[in-house]
Amino acid sequence: MASHQAFSSFLFLVCILQSIGVGYSATFTITNKCTNTIWPGILSNAGTDQLPTTGFALGPGESNTFSVPTSWSGRLWGRTLCSQDSTTGKFTCVTADCGSSAVECAGGGATPPATLAEFTLNGAGGLDFYDVSLVDGYNLPMLVVAEGGTGGNCTTTGCVVDLNAACPSELKVTASDEGVACKSACEAFGDPQYCCSGAYATPDTCKPSSYSQFFKTACPKAYSYAYDDGTSTFTCASANYIITFCPTPSTSVKSSNGQVPGAVDVSASLRNTMPNFVVMAVTVMAAAWRLPPLFDSL
Repeated sequence: MASHQAFSSFLFLVCILQSIGVGYSATFTITNKCTNTIWPGILSNAGTDQLPTTGFALGPGESNTFSVPTSWSGRLWGRTLCSQDSTTGKFTCVTADCGSSAVECAGGGATPPATLAEFTLNGAGGLDFYDVSLVDGYNLPMLVVAEGGTGGNCTTTGCVVDLNAACPSELKVTASDEGVACKSACEAFGDPQYCCSGAYATPDTCKPSSYSQFFKTACPKAYSYAYDDGTSTFTCASANYIITFCPTPSTSVKSSNGQVPGAVDVSASLRNTMPNFVVMAVTVMAAAWRLPPLFDSL
């Protein structure tokens, strides 16, 4: 009898805890649809415990699913072109390295440029807040899907276009003569007007630049600069999240024959009078219009 009463009391306590949200956790599934291995990195924000894993290898077609605890806040990204020195054992990546010299990231964030997925779970009003950010530049296509959630708008967001080929030359990061990442204007030039710092540290003074518009044109739902909240932050309640790298191979803005699909026919004389990044933005926009219907809104 006593044991039955104790068990009933335990169930009652569990119900109370569940009703107030204690113990709620989300499931994150990270999937690699790229043609090469990537190494996801994970960083918890200040005041939030690190997850059991902070970095791992993910081969083409592989997925990794894990639980994320109550009110977790942090960011995820993908590292590329990684290798381990056979002599020193040091692990490094060409893009989005976290500087830990190991596969797991030891408290360090992504070295720009990097495409970031940012999360705050069970935040204000019990909602999850999430976004995909190109504020620190871009290195991989990424899609975030909120699955099974309620409330908020639970919008799918991300940047599904391959921007590395079309990146303006002044922002492009190359390896073996191939574009592998695209810097933000802040990273490339360090100018306060691009970094939203100093005299430009408010929404009234820091406005979108031609460079941030290059990212925004290709990826309308992703953050393109610091004060891009209105069109780039989304909310959901009690959802699980699927984070996919290279969600579809057809979204590259550069085809296998080296041509930009659907590029606007800009005459040579007009190209000579237009800034390079404007030409690039036009071609990316034209390519984005030809995306499969699933991604038209991204």
